[in-house]
Amino acid sequence: MVQVIFLIIGGIAAGFVATRLLRLDTDLLTTAAIGVLGTIAGVFAIRFLFVAVTYIGVIAAALAGAILLSWLYKVYVGRS
Repeated sequence: MVQVIFLIIGGIAAGFVATRLLRLDTDLLTTAAIGVLGTIAGVFAIRFLFVAVTYIGVIAAALAGAILLSWLYKVYVGRS
């Protein structure tokens, strides 16, 4: 349960950082969704690559996933 809360809070933070890095003008709900979904995708990807994942790895994967999802949002939705 604590890990789920950590993923949600970390995902929201990663979404905020990712959308600001890519200069996306998104509302709070979209930013949170990008972050949480990017975090989930990033964590699953890193867990497939590495068996033992530290919290630093999870944070890096969360940020990478959120940046990737933000980029996809920018490319396909086209709002900036």
